[in-house]
Amino acid sequence: MTLTHRLATPADEPALSTLMTLAIDTLQSTFLTPDQVQASHAFMGLDSRLIVDGTYFVIQDGDAIAGCGGWSRRATAYGGNHSAGRDDRLLDPATEAAKVRAMYTHPDHVRKGVGTLTLSLCEEAARAEGFRALELSATMAGVPLYRSFGFVDVRPFEDSGVPMILMRKAI
Repeated sequence: MTLTHRLATPADEPALSTLMTLAIDTLQSTFLTPDQVQASHAFMGLDSRLIVDGTYFVIQDGDAIAGCGGWSRRATAYGGNHSAGRDDRLLDPATEAAKVRAMYTHPDHVRKGVGTLTLSLCEEAARAEGFRALELSATMAGVPLYRSFGFVDVRPFEDSGVPMILMRKAI
C-alpha cells in the first residue's frame, strides 16, 4: 500500500463527512458505550474552516480516501461546523500551541500508517509557521497513536459524557 496525501478541497466535504461518521460509529464503539458514540456526533465532525485555511489533509490509498486530518492556527480546540464554542481567533505561534484537529481513519485502513502520516504532515506544517508545540483533544481510540507519536497527557476531560484527553507535544 502506498499512501499519498493532498490538501482537502470543498468538493471533498461530502466524502469526508461520510468517512467521519463511519469512523466515529465503528472505531469508537470499542471504547465507548452506544450512548457515548451517539453523543460524539454532537461535537465531532467536519470543520470546513480547516479546508478553507488550507490546513486539512486527505490521505489516499489509490483512489480511496483512507483518512483525513489536519491542524489549525486558530483557537478552536476540536469539533465540527455544528459544534458550540468555536473560536476563530488566530493563535500566537510564539506562545500558543497549534491545534491538531479532526483526525479520522477509514475502518478498512486502521494501523496502516494513515494517522502517523497525517500527524507528520501537521507537525511539519505547524513548525513551518513558527509553532513550537501541538495540542489535541484525543478520543480514547486515538490515545495510543498520539502517545506513540510523542504526545503527553495534559488532563482528562469530558464533552457530552464522552471521555477525552487534552494532549500536547513540543515540536
